[in-house]
Amino acid sequence: MDPIYVTGHRNPDTDSIVAAIAYSALRNACGEREYVAACLGRVSDETQIVLDRFGFQPPRYIADLYNQVRDLDFDTPPILSTGVTVGRAWDEFQDYPAITAVPVSRENGTLYGILSRTDIANYNMSSITSCVLDEVPLFNVLSVLEGKILNEAGEDTDTVAGEVTIALPQSNENLLFQKQESIVLCGYQPDMIRRALERNVSCLVLCQAELPMEFRDFPTKTCIITTPFDAYRAARLIFQSTPVGRVCNTQGLVGFHLDDRVDDVREVVLKYRHPSYPILDEHEKVVGILTRYHLLRPRRKRVVLVDHNEASQSVPGLEEAELLEIIDHHRLADIQTSGPIYVRNEPVGSTNTIIASMFQDRGLMPSENLAGMMAAAILSDTVMFKSPTCTQRDIRTAERMARIANVSLDELGKAIFSAALDNKAPEEVLFTDYKEFHIAGHSLAVSQVTCVDSSSVLERKDAFLTLMRKTAKEKGFDLMVLMLTDVLLEGTQILYVGDDDTIRQAFNVTPKDNTVFLPKVMSRKKQVIPMLSDLWG
Repeated sequence: MDPIYVTGHRNPDTDSIVAAIAYSALRNACGEREYVAACLGRVSDETQIVLDRFGFQPPRYIADLYNQVRDLDFDTPPILSTGVTVGRAWDEFQDYPAITAVPVSRENGTLYGILSRTDIANYNMSSITSCVLDEVPLFNVLSVLEGKILNEAGEDTDTVAGEVTIALPQSNENLLFQKQESIVLCGYQPDMIRRALERNVSCLVLCQAELPMEFRDFPTKTCIITTPFDAYRAARLIFQSTPVGRVCNTQGLVGFHLDDRVDDVREVVLKYRHPSYPILDEHEKVVGILTRYHLLRPRRKRVVLVDHNEASQSVPGLEEAELLEIIDHHRLADIQTSGPIYVRNEPVGSTNTIIASMFQDRGLMPSENLAGMMAAAILSDTVMFKSPTCTQRDIRTAERMARIANVSLDELGKAIFSAALDNKAPEEVLFTDYKEFHIAGHSLAVSQVTCVDSSSVLERKDAFLTLMRKTAKEKGFDLMVLMLTDVLLEGTQILYVGDDDTIRQAFNVTPKDNTVFLPKVMSRKKQVIPMLSDLWG
């Protein structure tokens, strides 16, 4: 069954990562095994400390949710080797009547060509006209004729070729087979058998007959085989011994890979209008066949969003996916769905507080390690309960999870915020917990870093501002903000790029050199974005 991805926002923080893990664990514990925790970016050092502390691996990284070829119900017919007989290939078509073409591969599994029913029909018609069998392996001939070898010359023969002739009694010898390059089909006809062996024809096929005793040790280079089929049927079947590698189409092939986007595939299909297209994996090996009908209704990837509900913060390709649920504690934003979905949005300080309630609703207790990790996520998102977004429910939930995990919240909080920022590049600090917003026609980005020593980070202010100016110019932001939330100071140092008046009016402060300290400001969601929203209307 296809997975249901549970993912937080881009540049995920600890609450986002843990929420994805916890909600997947909850749903899978209730019997729905297809839920998979996912993330949209690198796990921060803070989050890695929490994961390592409680023995969890980071969620699966996903780049996007665009519909891909792998999401289509494409055909998976048998993949034929170049040496397979036309007869065997036709049997495969009979077993799969809905299939119009099958891939032909080289020995290493890579694509050689495409064999269609039309290719076989064209070959059959041309063989009727020429009556000449090109050099084919003897094993192929024995296979299609269900034959067996009758003489020593046959044991030494590897390939046969020649004009196929049914030897009937003739009054005029000139009308009989004359060339050595002949494949002669006959019944129990001693005169014809003798003539064929004397001329050392390429192959003598005895149809529904055995070799007369007098010819068992006849000195000849002719390969003698016998078949249970009559001469008319054998004459038709023998042409089915040709390897499909000679019959299939190898020119102008257009194929796709499993990771190709469906939208791109549609454009190619409209351009070329081939009846079928081979599908290759990442190693260029053939895995299936695609037709235009497979593009009509692709299977959409399924996803649950946690800790966000804003398109600019979510996974690329969300519009092509099937959104099942949203579990969040932020403002309602701009994500739209084609039908009703389950949404749980509550005014608390952490998504994990909501998910802990959902464990309770289902009468399920999280494991010790999972409970400890959820407690750490609540501490992280509420800045050790100092954020204005923190509620009594967050505190009670964190305390309960800590009791289950047998951990100290004070010790856990200090471990979380001890991740040093001094040795991190400005890019890593700026984009670790980075979110973009669109408010009343204004575009902005706000990054937040929680630390215990913001002064050391401010020593590199110029490097951060240079990077922020570059990013704002590239993305067309009206404002870009870096929040250095200091747990010990119980406030936030603001670095910003944009209009000074915007900062002055939004927060009622006097900024200086693109910097300002906001006491008691700990929350991006509740104390920064709302102020800008009010300012811009």
